Amino acid sequence: MTLFHGSLYEIKSPQYLAGNPNNDYGTGFYCTENIELAKEWGCADKKDGFANEYIFDDSGLTILNLTDSEFTILHWLCILLQNRTFDIHSEIGITAKQYLLKNFSVDYSEYDVIRGYRADDSYFSFANAFLNNTISVQKLNNAMYLGKLGEQIVLKSLRSFEHLNFVQSHISDNRIYYPKKTERDQNARQDFISIKSGSTITNKDELYVLDLIRNEVKADDKSLQQALFR
Repeated sequence: MTLFHGSLYEIKSPQYLAGNPNNDYGTGFYCTENIELAKEWGCADKKDGFANEYIFDDSGLTILNLTDSEFTILHWLCILLQNRTFDIHSEIGITAKQYLLKNFSVDYSEYDVIRGYRADDSYFSFANAFLNNTISVQKLNNAMYLGKLGEQIVLKSLRSFEHLNFVQSHISDNRIYYPKKTERDQNARQDFISIKSGSTITNKDELYVLDLIRNEVKADDKSLQQALFR
């Protein structure tokens, strides 16, 4: 497959374990199949960047696809909880974190590649709000489709890096792509405000994290499946 990595720099030889350990899925090389998104991620205000293009052969590699039907948005959230820094101060937030990690954790340590949602800062607000019981799991699930961030593909193992070959780099003009990135972020934040203000904890059709805890809802629980996929 063809992958793109957005960066301020041209990266011909990605280095294993050189990334930020506090990214969504920990240390890894984060890519997308969408060159336009990579160009947005790569540039900065008044500074051009690059969408580095690679050919990636995933033959023989183990791949964890968090968008498969066997997983829910809560499995994705558990991985974020292990890598990102959440603003959790309330008792319910702390309890929610413990409950989710106990019942929805995924052992992703042995996989070569992870495919899943991308949680940039604006979308990260949705995850924080869910943990603090201010939006439902349905709204968290729907939120990940807002802004069309798409999926990211993360190379995690040394073996996966050996399957990646640089092709070329594409210039990301900050005059074009930085406004696009800013607009996407602003739209996501507006969507968050709208969803949060429209949340009603008394709505019996929606599941909040407190409902999950009190009813001891697990990953295979029918109420959760119905809430997310009806």
